Amino acid sequence: MLKVKVAPSILAGDFARMGETVRKLEQCGADYIHCDVMDGNFVPTITFGNQMIEHIRPYTSLPLDCHLMVMRPDTRLEGFARAGANIVTVHVEECRSLTVQTLRIIKNYGMKASAVINPNTPVESLYDCVEDADMLLLMSVHPGWGGQRFLPETLQKIEKLRAFCIKSGKPDMDIEVDGGITEENVDAVIEAGANVIVAGSTVFRSQDMKWTISRLHGSAK
Repeated sequence: MLKVKVAPSILAGDFARMGETVRKLEQCGADYIHCDVMDGNFVPTITFGNQMIEHIRPYTSLPLDCHLMVMRPDTRLEGFARAGANIVTVHVEECRSLTVQTLRIIKNYGMKASAVINPNTPVESLYDCVEDADMLLLMSVHPGWGGQRFLPETLQKIEKLRAFCIKSGKPDMDIEVDGGITEENVDAVIEAGANVIVAGSTVFRSQDMKWTISRLHGSAK
């Protein structure tokens, strides 16, 4: 089984204390810092851009996992590379036929490249990305805001994507899942074939963040 990695989403954190927040997440056992970038166009919400990435970069050595829910992500890649992003994820729905080309550009900037689909997009839309991607992301809620419930149909999509990766000769592909993951459903998500777990509200509402992150790794039951 692939190593499970937990990527707490700072969307659920305190924006006024973000440096302290990412430092604490690292101390509590997080593997990545997940950064939900929203421009108010691709999704209704506006969050932050590459400036936030630049400002939190000195506070953690963890990879900054930047999920770009934006229009024309190709125009923003250089800014995120300069800011210190390690992984950049772009939406198939926005990039369309240029998704693979965008993944290659991300890699040319020295970052890892990932593609993502929304819940209503068929999982087959990611198949063309398998060869060029370092990671693939499945949204298990509709993007735009936190605190939503996990969509159970995502489990079948995870299984299909993992099976396709294995068939394509990339059994170690990181498959990330984002939205509504809790201590109660994380085992099913991992068993379906995901190995990168994004969690925002679950981590930040926890009375014991370290225990919760350990539990999201599939341990500390």
